Amino acid sequence: MEDNMKNSAEEIEREEQTPPAGAEEAAPPEEAAEAEDKKEEKKGWREKLKKEDPREAELKKLQEDYTALNDKYLRLMAEYDNFRKRSQRERDALYPEATAAAVSGFLTVVDNFERALAAECSDPEYKKGTELTYKSLLEALGRLKVEAFGEPGESFDPNCHNAVMHIEDESLEPGTIAEVFQRGYRLGERVIRHAMVKVAN
Repeated sequence: MEDNMKNSAEEIEREEQTPPAGAEEAAPPEEAAEAEDKKEEKKGWREKLKKEDPREAELKKLQEDYTALNDKYLRLMAEYDNFRKRSQRERDALYPEATAAAVSGFLTVVDNFERALAAECSDPEYKKGTELTYKSLLEALGRLKVEAFGEPGESFDPNCHNAVMHIEDESLEPGTIAEVFQRGYRLGERVIRHAMVKVAN
């Protein structure tokens, strides 16, 4: 049927392009009116043939809907990816802070163990138990990637050490740590507690 409609449209266009016989001579009024009616009828056919097929209109609408939904999906995926990356950055920044805050509460316990081990003890079994407990505490800090610093002989660094005393000692280079009163601890590059030291001038 579509072929018949196409052929009809082509015939109509050919007839319109071909001038009628005797066009040079003036046509009678009845014939002119009839020719005008035929022209209008052909024009109507042409408009009818030019009308869009309902299936094509539906397909076009479906394609537009698909494009709109696909754009919405891509935007949603981009927003989710940005949210995921931002959340990961926040977690990465929060973890060291939370770990440092928790560890700082245990550092006084570590200090007390060190004082206990430095004191005289008449019971070797008690001392051995204290040493094992201290060792397990340091291992727990090591698993959290917390490390101690501040030993005699190290160079003084104001970013890591807190100088509470200065001494004149010719046997030590200026700026060398002579004594450590309290060791410092850090988590990666973050200093949890500065080492309290005595520094040679």
